[in-house]
Formats: sequence, C-alpha cells, structure tokens
Amino acid sequence: MSIAQAVRDKLDIPDLVTGGKSIKDVTVDIAKPNEDFPTKLWWNAFSIALTITLIDVAIIGYLFYEGLYLLGINNPVGWGFFVVNFVFWIGIGHAGTLISAVLFLFRQGWRTGINRAAEAMTIFAVLVAASNLILHVGRPWVGFWLFPYPNERGPLWVNFRSPLIWDTFAVSTYLSISVVFWYLGLIPDLASLRDRATETWRKTLYSILSFGWVGSAKSWSHLEIVSMILAALSTPLVLSVHTIVSFDFAVSILPGWHTTIFPPYFVAGAIFSGFAMVVTLMVIAREVFNLKDYITMKHLDNMNKIMMVTGLIVGLAYGTEFFIAWYSGNEYEGFAFWNRAFGPYGWAYFIMISCNVLSPQVFWFRKLRYNIPVMFIASLVVNVGMWFERFVIMMTLNRDFLPSSWAMYTPTLFDYAMLIGTFGIFFTLFLLWCRIMPVIAIAEVKTVMPAKEGAHH
Repeated sequence: MSIAQAVRDKLDIPDLVTGGKSIKDVTVDIAKPNEDFPTKLWWNAFSIALTITLIDVAIIGYLFYEGLYLLGINNPVGWGFFVVNFVFWIGIGHAGTLISAVLFLFRQGWRTGINRAAEAMTIFAVLVAASNLILHVGRPWVGFWLFPYPNERGPLWVNFRSPLIWDTFAVSTYLSISVVFWYLGLIPDLASLRDRATETWRKTLYSILSFGWVGSAKSWSHLEIVSMILAALSTPLVLSVHTIVSFDFAVSILPGWHTTIFPPYFVAGAIFSGFAMVVTLMVIAREVFNLKDYITMKHLDNMNKIMMVTGLIVGLAYGTEFFIAWYSGNEYEGFAFWNRAFGPYGWAYFIMISCNVLSPQVFWFRKLRYNIPVMFIASLVVNVGMWFERFVIMMTLNRDFLPSSWAMYTPTLFDYAMLIGTFGIFFTLFLLWCRIMPVIAIAEVKTVMPAKEGAHH
C-alpha cells in the first residue's frame, strides 16, 4: 500500500474511483456506451427529445412567417419568455465552466468524474440561450447586425452602450473558450476510441476528431500548458458573463431592477442552477450507462454542498432586496417589491422562494445528501425555482411608474411551446453527444485512481 493511500484510509477520504478498477477497466467501462448499440431506453429518450425539437423548429418557422404577435408579449412586457429562457439557460451553462476551469486551477481531483459532461452541458445550454436571444429581437434574419464588422451600411454601427451588444460579446466569448477547452480535453479520449475501433468508419471518424494524437510526453506537456492557460482565461468568465447578463436589467431605471446587488446575485444563482442541472444529468448517466464506480457518491455529495451554499447566497439576496427597498424609503422601489410578492404574480414569487430557498436545506443532513432520489428531486425543484426567479424578475415590467401603463402578461400556447422546445433541443444535443463521445474524461479519471498494492510491479 502506498503512503498516499494509507493517509487516505487514515483520514477516511473516499476514493473517487471505486470497484477496484484497473487502468484497462476505466477505458472499457467509459467507452462502452460509445461502442455498443444504443439501448432501448436511449432510443426512447432520444425519440421524445427529437420530436419536441422538430415541433419547436416548426413553431419557430411559423413565427418567422406570421410574426411575434402570436406570443403573449405586449406593452410594457415586451420580452416575455424569450429573455426568461435566455437568462435561465446561460445560468445552466455556468457550472460547466466552474467545474472545468476553477476546480482545475485549484487542483480539485473530484472534478474529473463530472467535468466532461458539465462542459458539454455548458456548450449546449449556451447554444439554446443564444437562439432565444436572437429570436426575441423580432427580425432574427438580420441578427448578424449585432456584430461590429466592416459593413455596407455607411456610418451605422452597433450601439456599444446597449446591453444587447454586451450580451453578444459575452456569450460569443464564453462559447468560444468553452468549446476550445472542452474539445482539447476530449482529444486523448477520442484517440483511445480510435485505437479501440474495429469498424472502418468509426476508426476514420475518431482519427479525424483526435487530430493524430499519439500520447507522447511532449503532447501531454503541451496539453497541460494550454489547459492551464484556457482555465485561467475561463475563470473570469464565470463572474463576468452572468454579471453582464444582469446588466440587461440593472442598468435600467426601473424599480426592482436598478440595483447593484444584481451582478453577484445573478452569478450565485447561475452556479446554483448549473450545479442542479449537473446533478440531474449525472444521476441519470450513472444509472443508464452503469458508471457508478466513476460518478461516485463523493462527487454528488460535493455538488450538493455547493448547491446548498449557493442556495443560501440566493436566499440572502432575496432578503437583502426587500430590506433595501424598505430602508431606501423610495416609494416606487418599495411598491415594486411589495407587488413582486403580493401582486398578481405573487404565486410565482412564492414558488421561487419555496424551490430556491427551502428545498436546498435538505442538504444540511449527510444522509439526505447521499440519497439519490432526494438529490434528484431537489435538483429538479431548484431548476424549476430558478426559471421562476427569472420569470418574477421579468414580470416587474408589468407595473412600472404609471398605473395607466400597467398590463398583465399572459403566455400563449406558443410561449409554452417555445419553453418546452428549449429542453427538447438541449436533450437532443446531449443524448447525441453521449453516443459519440465519452461521458467521463477517461484520461483524467486515471490520474485520481486509488493506488493498488503491488502496482509498482
């Protein structure tokens, strides 16, 4: 037994890979879902997700043809579900960058079992978010006008003071770095799948995707250096992207929006919802793909702890908003928050409080943090609550300074279809990815395996 393993046993530190696996077992087990024919369960899930996606695409096409009047948006609520969905999905994508970059810089070994799926989740969530951002402008076919490129429109350039432009820069930067970081980490694993492939088409596909990786010491050294640089670049994005998204609201003069607490509050909420989605996906993956030895209870326990902490931060932000609204003595600010809790959308506010503040409290108890059904239900409840948080913030628009301009926002069937469609697109992409690429980082998991007696032989 190694000294490191003896110390782990003495301190009762759980192993991040269980089941007495060998190096070969890791490759075989993780590559199995990519090499075997899809299961009936996968086909059923993919069929449902793809059907929802196709319906969503058809509805988007119909909206292009008819116009946005089919939705419930009105004056003053001119954004509706599109921006609610945009902020929600950008938040979902935050856990991927946190697990990939921040935990990588701090050398947290437990990230290796979940980082690959979290990175993929980030990319798909950001793509879904960006589609909602483009659609809500009303003329998505001229969405390329958002980019400040040399053009034929003379002196007409984008308005750099517009939060919509800030979102464009933030989201495109975030997506670019996330894709590069995700793909670089995939290359050694794709080479493993290439070397194991028996069919010609599969070997050709993975040969192209792995860029001729040979696994030399020089290659690993270069990969480590580039990963470190990208992690250092990505870490500020965890804070900056959702901060910039919060500016969509905070830079306005609307009561309930014009507040400095929005940036940290939005960042904490994004990490909160992102980790909840990672827990949801990891619980499913470990059961469906038989990966319980690699996505262990220790991984899930750590994520549940982060959910609990960020849930407390979000709850503190909710209380702080109400306190400042009262303490400021501003009657407009005070009414905005009274209306948020006790106005026509008060039901949504109390759903938000119940889901985001109360449900994570179950994780104070170790027994419940290690209970799969409890954590799975809690992760779903948290994301329901985080969607309602964005809905509640958006509904501040319905009652502003002038009672004569007050109006109710009532979503139509098209709004609900677009909301459900975002989940269809996300899960279609995620399920396809699970079939083509490893759900867990094969090479990285091998670095945190427990030392075996006699392994030096």
